[in-house]
Amino acid sequence: MSEWQSKDWQMEQKRVHSVVSEIDNKINRLKKNTGSVTSDVLELRKTFWEDVTVNLDEPDDMIETAASIKQQAELLSERERTHRQLDQQLKTLVRLRYSPYFGRIDFLEEGEKAVDTVYLGIASLMDQQDENFLIYDWRAPISSLYYDYPPGPAQYQTPAGVIQGEMKLKRQFIIRAAEIKGMFDTGVTIGDEMLQEVLGAGASTQMKSIVATIQREQNAIIRNEKSKYLIVQGVAGSGKTSAALQRVAFLLYRYRGTISSENIMLFSPNPLFNSYVATVLPELGEENMQQATFQEYLYQRIGKNFAVEDPFMQMEYLLKQEEDPDYWIRLEGIRFKASLQFKDIIDQYTRNLSADGLIFRDLTFRGETFISRRDIHQYFYSLDQSISIPNRIQLVKEWLLRELKSAMKRERTRSWVEEEIQFLDKEDYMEAFKQLQKKQRFSEATFDDFEREQRLLSEMVVKQRFKPLFSMVKNLKFIDMPQIYLQLFNGDYGANELPPKWPQISRLTAKQINDRVMPYEDAVPYAYLQDLIEGRKASTAIRHIFIDEAQDYSPFQFAFIHRLFPYSKMTLLGDYNQAIFSGVTEAETVINGFATAEEDLATFYLTKTYRSTKEIVEFTKALIPEGGKIEPFNRSGKKPVVTLTDRMRLHDSIIERINELQAEGYQTIAIICRTSEESKQAFKALRKEVQLHLIEKGTLTYEKGVNVIPSYLAKGIEFDAVILYDISQYKRERERKLFYTVCTRAMHELHLMAASGMNALMNNIPQETYRIEKKI
Repeated sequence: MSEWQSKDWQMEQKRVHSVVSEIDNKINRLKKNTGSVTSDVLELRKTFWEDVTVNLDEPDDMIETAASIKQQAELLSERERTHRQLDQQLKTLVRLRYSPYFGRIDFLEEGEKAVDTVYLGIASLMDQQDENFLIYDWRAPISSLYYDYPPGPAQYQTPAGVIQGEMKLKRQFIIRAAEIKGMFDTGVTIGDEMLQEVLGAGASTQMKSIVATIQREQNAIIRNEKSKYLIVQGVAGSGKTSAALQRVAFLLYRYRGTISSENIMLFSPNPLFNSYVATVLPELGEENMQQATFQEYLYQRIGKNFAVEDPFMQMEYLLKQEEDPDYWIRLEGIRFKASLQFKDIIDQYTRNLSADGLIFRDLTFRGETFISRRDIHQYFYSLDQSISIPNRIQLVKEWLLRELKSAMKRERTRSWVEEEIQFLDKEDYMEAFKQLQKKQRFSEATFDDFEREQRLLSEMVVKQRFKPLFSMVKNLKFIDMPQIYLQLFNGDYGANELPPKWPQISRLTAKQINDRVMPYEDAVPYAYLQDLIEGRKASTAIRHIFIDEAQDYSPFQFAFIHRLFPYSKMTLLGDYNQAIFSGVTEAETVINGFATAEEDLATFYLTKTYRSTKEIVEFTKALIPEGGKIEPFNRSGKKPVVTLTDRMRLHDSIIERINELQAEGYQTIAIICRTSEESKQAFKALRKEVQLHLIEKGTLTYEKGVNVIPSYLAKGIEFDAVILYDISQYKRERERKLFYTVCTRAMHELHLMAASGMNALMNNIPQETYRIEKKI
């Protein structure tokens, strides 16, 4: 280190200590305030009812009591909110204390004489007088200079306009426990030294924040405010998911006061992924947005009436049920039902239903038809056809509710009611007695108490028996949606619009729906048709939608999501090379089928991968047709190893490899199997010799150590080392994307076990990109 570098290092270290000292002062002050607010909250909870005036004697007193309770609740709510804010500030300061900042820029604004020195961290920090920034939040407008420019002419966007000037210095820090471990003056966006330090570390069971290593192209994604649709096509390990989470943090910072975490929704690929990314936003001082899998949403919609297949069950079927006589029929059906062409057919079908064709259910009471489906059909189609189907359905509902209320009055005098009164519980009689007492019955002045009691009990009995019918009508269960959906498959739409096996597809669909099984490929078309008939209000609360692994969404599914959230901006993240579901069916995905001429569409391509070593990338990119476009980050490691073995030696070879990897210090090791069934077999065979965890589709978190996981659940997650259980099982060309996806999960080492010879999908991979070992 030269003399000037040494002086700079000392000066910067002195500043770190000064900033940490200021952080300590703020922490101490906050702890005192937090302690005081905590005491207030506890005291308010303890004395809540003591400070409330409760008087229910007169109407005026009741109003006063309600106001008193509301005032006390608001006071408690305000103190609890203050406590949460102070607690959040305290957590942020503790994180800053460990690593106050990661970058510095010296910027001379055009027309100014003084250079602004800006230090960037995960949150802003002011000095003791709250006059000057000691640290700028990485999301602040000026901070974008750090990500977008080398020293020299530079500019950044502010709400007031573009600020131009010259960047005099760009410096990067690696600070751990308030000590500078690395310091680099750089001319590029993020220096390789810093990336090496961050990327060379082991994989974690939680995704890391990447604010210190955001690249220019990622920064453009994070800070995009104009586009309604943001499409991010990024190769495996290019940081697209990380950039999306930083984008959420940026939006919460940029629009604080108008957008909260409740206004943002992330559709993630599986529950395991939700826990994997759960710590990123809290690390940046933000609350997590709403997270759900698309399957959870569909189940909420139609799960009460059907056993709803999820995408993983569909995938399992496609991977191992080729001998099923209906396999190829279903494959063709899956592809067609994913298309916008099928959506158009449903739209046309619904327009036809406006004139005729809706199917209803009988309303039955005590085993007899009360209102027939024919009567409901007749009433619906007697209404003006210019009224939309959902509005006519509401009119039918109101008519049916009126009919039910009239019928209730008639039924009260029937003999069956008298019989059921005899079997009422003592509690029911007491309830009737109390109600009559409230109306000042049962006094010396009354003479018809028995009749009134009987009438009240009759009302109770009839009301209880009619309750399911009222519920059925209010929930629109008088519409026979399963049969309306199946009727769609009997329509004549012209031979050119339908796939060749349409009659067989229709037969298979009818069999499954009639068995109360909802295939995954039918779930969205069914819910969409239901919305067109019953009506559904669009969500206005959600302002931003993020869809991860968007390549696994079909055009129809995306159209359905867009209908649900028409006012939301959307960020779609995906990699067509990892389209494992459409890869099997050759169905179009939203990533390669997204077509719009709107100006508010922005598409970003991330071709540089940071996850895997250069050797692993050189191997994996040869697996896919456009792999030549993938740029590896210059981090060297070992070549992937293909171990040729047999069924007898397979498990011994895997155990041997696990022991070697653990001896090298790797914390997260994945044994990736092709199917769930294969995972269970591997887990059962290996657990006697090695401590490991089995990951299944319902698993919410994964732990450090050795994890056995099916191929399709490993998407979006990275591991220090990956062992592919048996690559001989990936036999079909349509499984190429699945094979590529599992290979790209490895950060440092990739091991491929072959129990039945080499994998044909590897035929075009240059032999110099991997090493072969034989253990037979």
